[in-house]
Amino acid sequence: MEAGGLPVELWQLILSYLHLPDLGRCSSVCRAWHELVRSLDRTRWRQLCLGCLEHRHPNWPNQPGVEPPSWREAFKQHYLASKTWTKYTQDLESSNCLSLFWRRKGRRRLCVGTGGEFSSLRAALAAASPYDCLVLLPGVHEEQSKVLLKVPVEVVGHGKLGDVALQASIDQHCPTARLCNVVFTPARFTPVLYKTTSGYVQFDNCNFESGQLQIHAPGTCQVKFCTFSQSSIHLRSVALCVLENCEFIGSENASVTVEGCPSSDRNWACKHLANVAKSCAVSVREPEPSGCPVAKRDSWGESLLGPVRTCEIVVGEGRSSFLAAAGAQTLLGSSQEDAECAENLWAAKEEEYQALDSNTSDSDLHSDDEEDGQAASRLSSQAHSLHHMLAGVRDSRLQSNRPHGFQRDLKLKSLQQELQQDKEAQVLANSLQGCIIQQCLFRDGKGGIFIHSQGQAKLEGSIFRDLTYAVRCIQNSKVIMLRNDIHHCKASGIFLRLSAGGLIADNNIHSNCEAGVDIRKGANPLVLCNKIHSGLRSGIVVVGNGKGIIRSNQIYGNKEAGIYILCNGNPAVSGNHIFQGLAAGIAVNENGRGQITGNVICENQWGGADIRRGGDPILRNNLISCGYSDGVVVGERGRGLIEGNAIYGNKGCGVWMMSSSLPHLINNQISHNSIYGVAVFCRKDDAGDYPPGQGGSESFQEESAAGENDPDSEEEHAAAQHRISVALVELNSINHNGAAGLHVRSSEALNVVANAIHANRAGGVAVLQSSQLTCIANNSIACNSREGVRVEAACQVELRGNGIYENSSHGIVSKGEGVIVENDIIGNHRCGLQLRQAADMKVTKNRIQSFRDYGIALFDEAKGLVQENLIFQGRAKKSILRPMSNAEDCIIQNNIFVTFKKRFDVQCMLIDPPARPHIEGGALGSCMVAGGQRVSSITTRVDGGCHNHGSIFCTIL
Repeated sequence: MEAGGLPVELWQLILSYLHLPDLGRCSSVCRAWHELVRSLDRTRWRQLCLGCLEHRHPNWPNQPGVEPPSWREAFKQHYLASKTWTKYTQDLESSNCLSLFWRRKGRRRLCVGTGGEFSSLRAALAAASPYDCLVLLPGVHEEQSKVLLKVPVEVVGHGKLGDVALQASIDQHCPTARLCNVVFTPARFTPVLYKTTSGYVQFDNCNFESGQLQIHAPGTCQVKFCTFSQSSIHLRSVALCVLENCEFIGSENASVTVEGCPSSDRNWACKHLANVAKSCAVSVREPEPSGCPVAKRDSWGESLLGPVRTCEIVVGEGRSSFLAAAGAQTLLGSSQEDAECAENLWAAKEEEYQALDSNTSDSDLHSDDEEDGQAASRLSSQAHSLHHMLAGVRDSRLQSNRPHGFQRDLKLKSLQQELQQDKEAQVLANSLQGCIIQQCLFRDGKGGIFIHSQGQAKLEGSIFRDLTYAVRCIQNSKVIMLRNDIHHCKASGIFLRLSAGGLIADNNIHSNCEAGVDIRKGANPLVLCNKIHSGLRSGIVVVGNGKGIIRSNQIYGNKEAGIYILCNGNPAVSGNHIFQGLAAGIAVNENGRGQITGNVICENQWGGADIRRGGDPILRNNLISCGYSDGVVVGERGRGLIEGNAIYGNKGCGVWMMSSSLPHLINNQISHNSIYGVAVFCRKDDAGDYPPGQGGSESFQEESAAGENDPDSEEEHAAAQHRISVALVELNSINHNGAAGLHVRSSEALNVVANAIHANRAGGVAVLQSSQLTCIANNSIACNSREGVRVEAACQVELRGNGIYENSSHGIVSKGEGVIVENDIIGNHRCGLQLRQAADMKVTKNRIQSFRDYGIALFDEAKGLVQENLIFQGRAKKSILRPMSNAEDCIIQNNIFVTFKKRFDVQCMLIDPPARPHIEGGALGSCMVAGGQRVSSITTRVDGGCHNHGSIFCTIL
């Protein structure tokens, strides 16, 4: 009969009464009938799938309420998997052609139990032929001694799961077997429920209670739709086995133990298990837009603060305060809504920065003497080489300080992108060796998976919750974890040590009592594209010579540091988004190291990066922004290379340094921070100063003692980072900060070289305490709201080769000691140089100009040597103001005075030599040595936007 002879709905009703064999025959009639049979997916196929006693809901146990994409396909996969055990065929020794005449006997069905043919399983096995089906009738079947399985058979419980209980210990000595729909309980003489050392065994829809399965190579197994209640599986050197859709409850130790390197002696079933694993593997897919909250872009297409501010991130029950400030209701809609929201957010921040900058010195100059004001303005815009930057400062309050183009690369990558670029990760993700665990549930027990002694396991789409630990991988073992959910563990979620490795990718790791991922003692995993959040301690801990590549993860909302590196830990941390932590974003402590590059670190309660007590990382090309404290903290005995970072919009300082630390701060953009751009303090760290989890309360003696330095890694580290003996602040752009650009209260020496310090709300440089020499050389200090440089009493400073321009107060005010040599102090609103109180300075070979006030003014008991300076005078001819009381202690000689009466004469002021700073000499030389990169690379980096961004130093380059 033609399929079109009846309405489709009527055909579907008729076909819904057919059994599986009849459906198969109808499907083979023609294409129209085939489509009719396929259309029964949510009716008859669903009934067949759920009504089969050999398996359960396709998404059991993790998502039993979620329907599969196709019930027919799910039924097909279950059916084919249940027949794997029958695919064993023994090669005929005489001739392959004899297989044409070989015919298998019909399978018998033997009933065991009350009313059956056999009273016990042992008796039935004695009479069974290969591939017979032994049906256990309802009841408890107890065996008093070990049962030997010598022929391939199928053991099936009759009725519903739970009707048949088997109290026995079975030892398999045949090549294949299958057990289905049975509850296993241990015999009185041993906890071992089942053991195989050579053959393949398949368990479908079984329960295991208070016992253990033992699978030894070359034996293997497939376990599907089974429940392990206080039971476990022990796998020893197994080449390949598959655990699918199983539930593990209440284990007293590890639920699954994988021991030993996968055997090269592969069982006959391994090739079939590989196909099963591939067909059921959880596909790697792109993350949902809502699942990647910090990867959005702003209206300019840059990944600057768009990732920080256009995300809907919930910590506890409160949204981000930045979202609240911007009035964003939801950011998960269309791309148009995202763009509008980003514009609104930036508009809100622009108003904030306009308010911040309204009183800064980059505003227009005002003077009672209009001609002098015009001359000074003309001087600043034409006479020296910094006019591009100064024009940019006036015209672009917010936009001049957007981080540069390198941050466009900070968008979070998907796992698919990572695998395309990283062949090693791709090989790991596709590997099929050892134990394959897919879509299982581990809950309410001590441990999930324990892998040791070069074991290997692959975990996909599983849930680990309410355990002591989820995964423990040690002793050169390897674990591959894809798209698992790990939460509410009493210790760390994933624990790797003793040279363990593998791939941890696209997992959701949250709400654990210890670290989400704990890497120790030489472990070296790939940690990619995970969400690690809401932990009661740190997100990731790397300790005791732990290594690893930590890339493209979202780490947020953890109570302690997002990533915590200590005790010679040395990971490569790149491309992560670390935000909304309740402590530091990244903490490096107790001789920790690491290469921390290209991360977005924002909205953390403590420092974006916190380096203390021998911590010595490389912190390069990160965006550290919008923190509730300082951007970067270098505490007591902290070291490290801090290079090329954008440190932006933090509520504390941009960089906070202890004078006992030895960091190398080079080529960073430090702007729009609420307090100082860079602050150097000398007081000791107290225990109470540490954020939670970053102080001295934690004990890592074991890892510290075992963390002997690896010679190879030490050589690499020494090559990558040039050691310095004095803290060095070099080649940075420090601008638009809420207080002084550089604030110094130090008891140690400090070198400040070739920085652009401009448009800060207070002074450019403030040296309030300096018992040892602070060297300030070849910097450009301009357009700050107060003094360009301020030196307090008893401070030792050397000011050499700086350009100090257009600051709103004096160019330099000093009450301390030292030298002021070869500086250009031009266009400042008040005195060029002012010496007060007991100042004792040697002032030589400077070019000094002030149209409104004295070029040099000495007050109180100031003394020193003022000679060979070139002083430009305005019409008022105010050159040097000196006190008469201490004339014998203040030597003023051989100074040159030049008076300008016409405005165009100002152009000749800074010609020979050209305007300072001159950076083609020592500053760049030290940069090449310490930073490990050539000057050409620096100029390439700032090309195409530095003038617009208002960086003095970039303009000079």
